[in-house]
Amino acid sequence: MTRLVIPDYPLLFTPILKEKVWGGTKLNEVLGKESSASNVGESWELSGVTGNVSVVSNGELKGALLSQLIEQHGAYLLGERVLKQYEGAFPLLFKFIDAAQDLSVQVHPDDSFAKKQHDCFGKTEMWYVMQADPKAQLIVDFNRPLTKEQYLNALENKQLASVLQHDEVFQGDSYFIAPGTIHAICGGVMLAEIQQTSDITYRVYDWDRPEADGSFRELHNDLAIQTLNFKAPKDQKITYSKDANNVNTLYESAFFSTQFIPLAGTLNRDMSQIDSFVVYMCVHGQATITVNDNRQTLQKGQTCLIAAHHQHILLEAKDAQLLEVYVP
Repeated sequence: MTRLVIPDYPLLFTPILKEKVWGGTKLNEVLGKESSASNVGESWELSGVTGNVSVVSNGELKGALLSQLIEQHGAYLLGERVLKQYEGAFPLLFKFIDAAQDLSVQVHPDDSFAKKQHDCFGKTEMWYVMQADPKAQLIVDFNRPLTKEQYLNALENKQLASVLQHDEVFQGDSYFIAPGTIHAICGGVMLAEIQQTSDITYRVYDWDRPEADGSFRELHNDLAIQTLNFKAPKDQKITYSKDANNVNTLYESAFFSTQFIPLAGTLNRDMSQIDSFVVYMCVHGQATITVNDNRQTLQKGQTCLIAAHHQHILLEAKDAQLLEVYVP
């Protein structure tokens, strides 16, 4: 394998676009993801998922796979701690999602169950709403405690929607989705998603909606029933500060720490204490990110990766909003 130069600049990656029966056109029209398809539901911005490994799109490393960078520059890129903890795997997956129609009602397993069933990570995730049509909603959790029998009865009688919590949402709303939480993104919502590296989803209800060929997507109720949390619902909506030119903690989990940065000026970030790569998702406006005298402009809808080696990051913008993510 050709020896790759060290990743000493902000890395951009080619989006991996996923057509979905529920997808729309906002990822193309609003975020500039080039596609002629009318049903692009997901843009995988940064992925180490097998079969969907991201490719660098800028600079000297253009064309290199994320996996190749980790293989050759693991500690420099991920950080010694993260490299050891995840045994060389890239631990997070970053997406933009456009739901023109309701996604399936689903649930994700935790690490323990996913390891046992699929030999992979579970899926803990969070959402940041970038745009929502009037009256658009998210489904997050049940609206009351249920027994398994009550849940199965609602499912069998096509009354599942009546026991789900529907929240009307607006730009800037954010939710944490713990494993075991039943959920769905509903039509009219475009959001950024940050999650563990996993493609495991248990679909429990898909609105009796056929695919383009008339078939129906597989449901996974036998697995879902083993992972669903039927206890008293929690308020999964995140409350957070939005102070300008400041690093506002959005959410801290065991797998990712996410900050919200409204930027109108210059901000110097000292990352010397975290020993982790840093990812920026631009959710509004345009910002410039500089490391080691290497500058990269980040437009709304773009995502970049900063190697853990870089302890000082300069952020500049006239009017931008960034999500900053690293492994705590």
